[in-house]
Amino acid sequence: MAIETRLNYSGMMDSVIGERGIAESDLKSLVSQLDRARNEILTRFSRGDLEWVGLPLTDKYLKACEKVWTPLKKQMKNLVILGIGGSALGNIALQTALCSPFWNQLPDKARKGARLFVLDNVDPERLEMLFNVINVKETLFNVITKSGSTAETAAQLFSVMPRLKKAVGDKWKDHIVITTDPEKGAMRKLADSQNIQSLVVPPGVGGRFSVLCPVGLFSVIATGADASGLLEGAKNMHEHFRKSVPECNVPLLMAGLLFLAYTTKGAHIHVMMPYSDRMRDMADWFRQLWAESLGKAVDRNGRKVNTGPTPEKALGTTDQHSQVQLYMEGPFDKVVMLVEVEKESSDLKIASKVLDTTAFTYLEGRKMAELFQAELVGTRVALTNASRLNMTIRLPEVNSTAVGEFIYAWELATAVAGELWNIDAFDQPGVESGKVAAYALMGKEDFKDARSRIAELEQKLEGFTAP
Repeated sequence: MAIETRLNYSGMMDSVIGERGIAESDLKSLVSQLDRARNEILTRFSRGDLEWVGLPLTDKYLKACEKVWTPLKKQMKNLVILGIGGSALGNIALQTALCSPFWNQLPDKARKGARLFVLDNVDPERLEMLFNVINVKETLFNVITKSGSTAETAAQLFSVMPRLKKAVGDKWKDHIVITTDPEKGAMRKLADSQNIQSLVVPPGVGGRFSVLCPVGLFSVIATGADASGLLEGAKNMHEHFRKSVPECNVPLLMAGLLFLAYTTKGAHIHVMMPYSDRMRDMADWFRQLWAESLGKAVDRNGRKVNTGPTPEKALGTTDQHSQVQLYMEGPFDKVVMLVEVEKESSDLKIASKVLDTTAFTYLEGRKMAELFQAELVGTRVALTNASRLNMTIRLPEVNSTAVGEFIYAWELATAVAGELWNIDAFDQPGVESGKVAAYALMGKEDFKDARSRIAELEQKLEGFTAP
């Protein structure tokens, strides 16, 4: 089936925005590299590598999630996710996109699934206050950690356990699902030794590429959203990526244009700006995917490169009143990626003759969606007039199929970008070094040597303090 996502990249080209834009000849010269990048990704997948590429092509993880949730759904009115980074951002983005914006505030009868709370940090105040709004006896805790050793997630679980045992006693295991590696890691050992129900993160699926496996699918099912449609949309994008020529291939073009903007135009900041409240948290999910995958110190040949675009997020129209001034008149170092939804789900009208004034006559009787669209077009036109690099990703509407296309397109574009930059898009050594420091400071046995080095650095870091 053909994809419904459209990419308008006119605002990237020099024939539209002037010399600040990308030359069509440069894009044409990149086509062969894009084709090689696609072939490399598909070849690696066919060899059994890059398992995330195949997630839309199977329903086995969907069925596994349904099998776990079905016997629980009558009792569990709340799903609490304990996770961080790739174990949390996708769930937040999917809930925002596929559920009511006031999902958790709706009465039980108005919801077709559980309330969802994602604890994506270890701020103790937030964790404490969660228990003011949930009944633990009606709550399932989904512990998500790819490695099984994430300190933040383990700390969350062990902080929850006393309250859980106090509330339900010996039935505490019925209130936990662990999503982790099928064979390795501390959480896998815990799940198996304690006979706690579990779901798997496939071995070849990194955290930031995991939203289409049980990491993200379980919460979609629990909230009653359309998980099958999500996978269908991703599968459509897979076929498009595999078959379409580079000149018409959405993931290849996104990666290629952003690569050229970075390397030839100095546009090192890539801003995702959805004109849709439902898509707002997809920008957060994109930031991790783009930053953690492409920010690397060395390339595949071991050369020091310290490369990688900086992803940022904005929201239309909200950030027209906070960020767009910078985008319009600041440095020429940004690409603004607008996300447009062609069909709004609401026909809300602006009322007429509500107050005794003629100042707003031009708004009266119009639809709110018309104003929203006018704001988007105005921003796009203004960026183009100011010779600012911009592109528009168009979705027909915000539904599970469109969201599946969007997610998978960016995962593929990220993999292609890694090929273009000649870096490993699937590791995160910078993140790991921060984890080592945290482990050492918290007294983990294997990290004694690191503690003394950290103490020396901490002392230096206190040398310049005001007042």
